[in-house]
Amino acid sequence: MIPKRITLSLGFLLIAGPAATFLAAPLDAQQPTGPQTPPKLPEIVRIPTRPTAPSEQPPIAPDEIIRRFSAQEDQLARLFTTYGYRKTVRLEEIGADGKASGQAEISSSSLPVSDDARRKAGGEPQSTLRFLNLERDDIEALSKIPAFPLVSSNLPKYGITYEGKQLVDELNTYVFQVKPRQLERAHAYFDGLVWVDDHDLAIVKTYGKWVTETGDAKASQLPFTIFETYRQPVANKYWLPAYSRSDASFDDKGLSVPVRLIILWDQYAPVPPPPDKQTTLAPPTAPPEH
Repeated sequence: MIPKRITLSLGFLLIAGPAATFLAAPLDAQQPTGPQTPPKLPEIVRIPTRPTAPSEQPPIAPDEIIRRFSAQEDQLARLFTTYGYRKTVRLEEIGADGKASGQAEISSSSLPVSDDARRKAGGEPQSTLRFLNLERDDIEALSKIPAFPLVSSNLPKYGITYEGKQLVDELNTYVFQVKPRQLERAHAYFDGLVWVDDHDLAIVKTYGKWVTETGDAKASQLPFTIFETYRQPVANKYWLPAYSRSDASFDDKGLSVPVRLIILWDQYAPVPPPPDKQTTLAPPTAPPEH
């Protein structure tokens, strides 16, 4: 898992929109440039659906913690419009030994890239999958999942309950249960848990799914609904997504095939503002009359 006070350049730009409506984010493929340090994958620690009931209240009122982490979510949602990223999605079929028996991987990036590099990286992924396919349409669909469901404008739509404290690697966190107050057919809402760092009062981990009036929502044709997502500090202060994992099963003519989806985000970098299309020059000064 991810140490608390380290600064790594990790991330993927997920677009957060108003309410819980999924918004698409275009993805352009690119090969990484320069030396890269592979991110350390966090150790997934399975947790109960509901943590142990809190024995004591935090030193800060839960309502104030909610207000402050939601304000940070607002800031991150705005920040994402100024950052580029690379995303790697890997789909695995799990064998009887618990290891991947087949996989496919797609990397894509919103960082500036030349047309030549985009063409080289834009081919179909090499796949050893037997039962499922990983398509670029799936990547586009996954990019519609809001990264920040608990921005301040969305708070009235959720019931948020303080559940206690929990250690996440080296982080002391407050755990909150998040439940939509009312379900709709046309909009999906987050249903799960969030972990809030007790120092920064920022969300550092989420675990849950998206639900509608008709049931669990899926972002793609793949069978994944519940995602466990870790964030990591970028520029030593912005808690952005770094690693997400979902486990499910796929039924193939009565055969249940365990499958796993892993998403990695890295190469966060500020995107420079576009240059002015035209520089306006002052008209030449007329020579003085004699």
